[in-house]
Amino acid sequence: MSGPRINSILLSSTDPDRLRDWYADAFAPTVDRTPGAPGYDVLIFDGFYVMLDKRQDIGDSNPQPGRMFLNIETEDARSIADRVDALGFGWFAPLENRDGSWFATAIDPDGNYIQIVELSEQARTEMDSAAPANGER
Repeated sequence: MSGPRINSILLSSTDPDRLRDWYADAFAPTVDRTPGAPGYDVLIFDGFYVMLDKRQDIGDSNPQPGRMFLNIETEDARSIADRVDALGFGWFAPLENRDGSWFATAIDPDGNYIQIVELSEQARTEMDSAAPANGER
């Protein structure tokens, strides 16, 4: 029997429409707009769901963005970095090559950190060979 798995995150904002549009333009996920209660917009990243929620009990910007990074794996980090540059809000760490893999950490409109990862073939092979069989630990 398999254990629980994480397949989504609820990302709260005082302006979820702005956040939705930034993520849609930067990363091109599927966007599911669900009107009504609760009315979350959902960004779908290859089976992982980012639900955007409007909340009044939070500030406009994340005061401690280093507590959690959203990691977005891609096969073309440079084109995503170009789109993030065009959208603004800046970088915590600009795109850099680390032994053949590309990494960057963007800052979204709410101040959250979004890590962009493009792994090299060698890094993928090493990770696959180190992964336990059948999801066991």
